[in-house]
Amino acid sequence: MKNKNIIYIVIIIVIAITLAGVLSFFNTDNADTGPGQYDALAQCAVEHGAKFYGAFWCPHCRDQKKEFGNSAKLLPYVECSTPDASGQTQICIDKKIESYPTWEFADGSRITGGITPEQLAEKTSCSLGAATSTAAIATTTSPASVTK
Repeated sequence: MKNKNIIYIVIIIVIAITLAGVLSFFNTDNADTGPGQYDALAQCAVEHGAKFYGAFWCPHCRDQKKEFGNSAKLLPYVECSTPDASGQTQICIDKKIESYPTWEFADGSRITGGITPEQLAEKTSCSLGAATSTAAIATTTSPASVTK
């Protein structure tokens, strides 16, 4: 009986540690919620009809958000994953979003893969302002491609 209780305790500890690790892996919130260097660009992109389709579990989408720092909260983000990560939301099914991240623009063009703030400014005719990008976003296997 004592061994059985020890096994249950060990199982509970392992589950708790695993759950804590999973939750921290998916947490993309910034501790600093102040203004970001790309706030004006992100707001302008929204006004110009850009959409950023992604999934909470997608590492490239997390990288895309990190590229925009604190301004990521203002990006025109559309979550495509169901909460259990086993399917896709209806809006993304209807838009035929097949990979993440996917950017869609008012003219109907798309870029599949991460983009830099400079690329977003160019595609939306928005001003980058004094901000400059510090890194390019890696895509799954190849550079971002433009489709229409």
